[in-house]
Amino acid sequence: MVKPAARLGTVEVTADGEGLVSHAGVALLVELSDRVGLTAALSGALAGTRERRSAHDPGRVLRDVAVMLADGGDCVTDIDAYRGQERLFGARASETTTHRVLKSIDERLLDRIRAARVVARARAWDAGARPDTITLNIDATLVTAHSDKELAAGNYKHGYGFHPLCCYLDETGEALAAILRPGNAGSNTASDHFTVLGLALAQLPAEDLDREILARTDIGGATHQFTADCREAQIRFSVGYELSDTVRAAILEVPEAAWVQAINADGEDRGGAWVTELTDRIDLSAWPEDTRLICRSERPHPGAQFTIFDEHGYRYTCFITDQDGRDIAVLELRHRGRARVRTAFAPARTPACATSPTTRSGTTRPGSRPR
Repeated sequence: MVKPAARLGTVEVTADGEGLVSHAGVALLVELSDRVGLTAALSGALAGTRERRSAHDPGRVLRDVAVMLADGGDCVTDIDAYRGQERLFGARASETTTHRVLKSIDERLLDRIRAARVVARARAWDAGARPDTITLNIDATLVTAHSDKELAAGNYKHGYGFHPLCCYLDETGEALAAILRPGNAGSNTASDHFTVLGLALAQLPAEDLDREILARTDIGGATHQFTADCREAQIRFSVGYELSDTVRAAILEVPEAAWVQAINADGEDRGGAWVTELTDRIDLSAWPEDTRLICRSERPHPGAQFTIFDEHGYRYTCFITDQDGRDIAVLELRHRGRARVRTAFAPARTPACATSPTTRSGTTRPGSRPR
């Protein structure tokens, strides 16, 4: 039985207070975990691993590790930052005890931990955190290992470490699922993409699985198998697409009037960027039925390196999707939002764009897209 730890006073948020306690705001994460039932669920999942003489509940230890990571920590020793603040955070396990709890988690317990997260998420969503739409961003990243670790391997960027594949809920930023892979794991392994997608779907409350769900990936997800799996699971997809010679030739044949002004998140015209549809110009018969190919054209930011294909001063990116909708600028905006997943791995970078006198309807004015 886990005793709830009630907050000891009213929370006051201030930028100029005196006598502040380091990391005090993290106490709200601890309380949130307790109130949505995550702490109790983790304690139940790990109850069988508690050592007879241990004063620390393994579920609470795991909660403290999660809070430490959310606070910016990246290794178990960082949990020492909360020592001496037991009044706010409660008693903390030692580094040795924390290591023992983490090492006790096998595949069976990992499944129970996932189930505990589902329960807590459902309570939080029922309390008002449920998003209006569900968009799953799948992306891989490279994690450097500075010593010889299990599963670590060389990667395509000549580094050494891991190549995990992760899935985040775009609307809330929640980390739904991830699988640890060696550094030499492929970027476009369809089975890995679908495994992560399946784990992410299992994290959603049951009543939300009947809603329209969109899976977004970069070009790593542009495989026939992954898109076919999405179709079979009744999941919409929006994935990056390779700029092959055939696609490039088709882009250069698109008439000026077929380019539509791209838009920003607020629905206003996005200067220096246009969108067109190439579905009828490229053979997409190998992809799921009703797959569409959409292309974006934009002026690169100042100082960007050009390629031979950028001879007219434009950069092109493409993606395929099976979403409905005639407004391709809206579809392109939704796919472009996938870049938010990178904020989980590195600081966001926003390229500068030049302005353009192009109308929203797709008709152009003199000098809008010079050839």
